[in-house]
Amino acid sequence: MSVDTAGSVEIRRALARLRRGTGLPVAFGGLVEPGRPQVRISELSGTATTSLLALAVTSGNGLGGRTVALARPCAVADYSVSTRISHEYDAAVAAEGLRSVLAVPVVVRRRVRGVLYGALRDPRPLGNRTLTAAVDAARDVEQALVVGDEARDVLSAAQAEPDRADTSAWEQVREAHAALRALAPRITDPALRTELLDACALLATDPAAADGVALAPRELDVLACVAAGATNAVAAERLGLAPETVKAYLRSAMRRLGARTRGEAVVAARRAGLLP
Repeated sequence: MSVDTAGSVEIRRALARLRRGTGLPVAFGGLVEPGRPQVRISELSGTATTSLLALAVTSGNGLGGRTVALARPCAVADYSVSTRISHEYDAAVAAEGLRSVLAVPVVVRRRVRGVLYGALRDPRPLGNRTLTAAVDAARDVEQALVVGDEARDVLSAAQAEPDRADTSAWEQVREAHAALRALAPRITDPALRTELLDACALLATDPAAADGVALAPRELDVLACVAAGATNAVAAERLGLAPETVKAYLRSAMRRLGARTRGEAVVAARRAGLLP
């Protein structure tokens, strides 16, 4: 799944959350197009027409463009007559019958990556509670995009597999493997999560390794952190687990591998081709 498609999936989910959290009947949104100062509306929820679909909103223009330019939420009580915005997109907005509209930016690393809109078909001010709920939906998208960015960074760094004889370089691969395993459970998009886990398997596979040993995914997650030098407490923080849960997974992994210590478990997992 491409970066844009994965981001669009997150926008779609956020629109559903926005409508539930605000009670607004209409929501729509999209991502900033790479290399271009505009948002492409790609997702609609609760709309009666497709007038807004694929609309390119330029930074500074209209309500969404103002939100991109200022990197902060904006709202108007009656879109068509508002003097706070320009009116390049009035026809598309009017075709959908929208009057009261809010727009919130999706900001990642100080850069606007997308915009979420919520709207009513009658003119009235939108209160702070509504705006706060919309901002919360945007924060969810921001977190998902950050995780996706981190995952792609790790994948890029790990693409070139070094010679196992190069100890320092191979340690970097082990750290990348642990980082990938820790990131995967945080990714809501199943296709991107599968891609990450497939990359983990490529990093770990050793054609000379023995067959027949298997670990549960969380056991392998914990062991990957341990192999990268993490304590139980650090592994728990990375994986979003309680320290006692980490200990339980580690004990189970050691039992499956026939190991008496953490170090023996890591060595056994490497021999079995489960860790790099």
